[in-house]
Amino acid sequence: MRFLMFLSEAMVPLIIFYIVGFGILSKRPVFDDFINGAKDGMKTVAGILPTLIGLMTAVGILRASGFLDFLSGLLTKPASLLFLPAPVVPVILIRMVSNSAAIGLVLDIFKKYGTDSYIGIVTSIIMSCTETLFYCLSVYFGTVKIRKTRYALTGALTATIAGIAASVILSRILV
Repeated sequence: MRFLMFLSEAMVPLIIFYIVGFGILSKRPVFDDFINGAKDGMKTVAGILPTLIGLMTAVGILRASGFLDFLSGLLTKPASLLFLPAPVVPVILIRMVSNSAAIGLVLDIFKKYGTDSYIGIVTSIIMSCTETLFYCLSVYFGTVKIRKTRYALTGALTATIAGIAASVILSRILV
């Protein structure tokens, strides 16, 4: 165990020394390469910033307007037929757009129902089995300026549904 602790603490400095050492041995301008990479990263951030602001604003508006609660209320009955607890429905809806907002909802669920409850376990597994698909699609495709995504959204929604189904099945097995 001590070796693993040492390895985890030493890994980042070792990687940095390896990269710098490799650059020096290859006679590369390591600092210039670093600066160029940082510039490219800042250009990428500047390119996707409007998308991020739009997504975060949309999530804030959905939560504040009560539309999320309304939509969750509509989906409660169909969700119960699929053995999905009603408090988890807002998490699923928000998870597709924003991870941080979904974590806020998850923490509320944990406070109210507990982490070891069926609802808490379903929520935890859903957070592990799903992705912020609209966020990822907009950021990744927006970065490279792709407008026609073909089957990416269909595939992402299918994977999300599979993750939700897996979380329900696993939770029912565990509880």
